[in-house]
Amino acid sequence: MLDNFITLMQTDIVFLTIFLFVFGLLVGSFLNVVIYRSPVMLFREWESMAKDILKERGFTIKAPKQPIDNEPENFNLISPRSRCRQCGHQVKASENIPLLSYMFLKGKCSQCNTSISSRYPFVELLTAIIFVLAGREFGFGWPLIFVLLISAYFIAMSFIDIDHQILPDNFTLPLLWFALILATSNTFISLYDAVIGAIAGYMVLWSIYWLFKLLTGKEGMGYGDFKLLAVIGALVGWQKLGIVIILSAGVGAILGILMILLQNKDSQTKIPFGPYLATAGWITLLWGDIIQQKYLQYMGLN
Repeated sequence: MLDNFITLMQTDIVFLTIFLFVFGLLVGSFLNVVIYRSPVMLFREWESMAKDILKERGFTIKAPKQPIDNEPENFNLISPRSRCRQCGHQVKASENIPLLSYMFLKGKCSQCNTSISSRYPFVELLTAIIFVLAGREFGFGWPLIFVLLISAYFIAMSFIDIDHQILPDNFTLPLLWFALILATSNTFISLYDAVIGAIAGYMVLWSIYWLFKLLTGKEGMGYGDFKLLAVIGALVGWQKLGIVIILSAGVGAILGILMILLQNKDSQTKIPFGPYLATAGWITLLWGDIIQQKYLQYMGLN
């Protein structure tokens, strides 16, 4: 049975596409949970650490009646069940079918008719499309499985950065080690290129950060961006970091302007750079060789 399924995935592109689309919707539904709950869990951890430090220094800490985030005390990626933030209605399984439930409910809570953010079906559909594109590029096999995992990480980190302007270490660092482990078997690139790529990726943005700070006295980006580019460097190699930086700058310019216009914000608004790096890194991971070859041909170097 399993052998037949694997054979079908390897030989039938239509079946693989349909499977990846449905699977992507399911993963996207879970990523919505990760995107919302992970920062809450992280902020609670930071708050607990801060309280411990204050207690060690002799300060008296009064415990609040309820968590400042208004979520239950037992709050993680599994518990409690998803609920309407307005009326507290627990989402039933039939109301939690990716994409379809949103359409069936017309984007509203079944109990209080409060509008449900369009972010949820967008993330589900985006994940499904990304999974399909990866499948058509790599075909079924271990490289595809690794790319799907990396893609899910990139999506989660991008939206967390959009919401909170942070790229948590518990996302970037495990992914960095994962990329280096993949390089030991030359999955995408050699270990040498991955290590140099990680170092170069981190140092490029670190250098830009300090140069900008010395010239303006302001911080232009966070350390999470350095770590994310280190991850991308470990995945695509130091040779393609130029492509990543150029693409991220282009994507950032276009999407940054759109975000300012659509959200009625001014030019001084802080815009997270993580989503642009992740988008550029993902594109380079899939089509970096083609982009590099076309560029060399255009420049007459190939």
